[in-house]
Amino acid sequence: MTSGLRIAPASADRFDDVVTMLNPRGRPQACWCLHWRQPRGMPVDGRREHLRDLSGRTPAPGLLAYLPDPEHGEEGETVVGWVGLAPVSAASSLQRSRVLPRVDPDDWPTTWAVMCFVVRPGYRRRGVARALLAASVDYAREHGAHAVQGYPVEPEPGRRVPVSAAFVGTVDLFESVGFDRVDETSATSGRLPRWVLRRELVP
Repeated sequence: MTSGLRIAPASADRFDDVVTMLNPRGRPQACWCLHWRQPRGMPVDGRREHLRDLSGRTPAPGLLAYLPDPEHGEEGETVVGWVGLAPVSAASSLQRSRVLPRVDPDDWPTTWAVMCFVVRPGYRRRGVARALLAASVDYAREHGAHAVQGYPVEPEPGRRVPVSAAFVGTVDLFESVGFDRVDETSATSGRLPRWVLRRELVP
């Protein structure tokens, strides 16, 4: 794992770092990691402020990864990664999904979903996503989760996952952090099949 990596909640005072990770080029059509939790009818140009609002709440809508950066002083650091996560109770599109298995409504508040990963170019394949996923489990547990689920892709043997598909993570990534493969879904990412992987947090 990358030495000196620090993980922190994506709180309101770190929203500039959220922007760096999710929309560094200022694209008007940016997703802002809201696909599963965007209120119905929200205009595209309202996504940024909606995520800013979520960043001011507890639990935070995601976690950020930082590495030491001498260019920012002796104690300086730079943001290098993001993971979006939330309880299913805060992910309305996931509740209604036709391609991902639905969670029992009684379990929505205590089942958390890992939504997406972003790692900046130059820092990939260095353990950043794995550290973010492990921290997601701890963060969800601290906020009352009984289980955490992800919906990663199954890579083709011997081939790397395209960046366009990798944002949901890979089955190997989730299994490396103690998740169990539950079931295949009818969803895909980059034409690769997606699976439900789950980690139980309560005996």
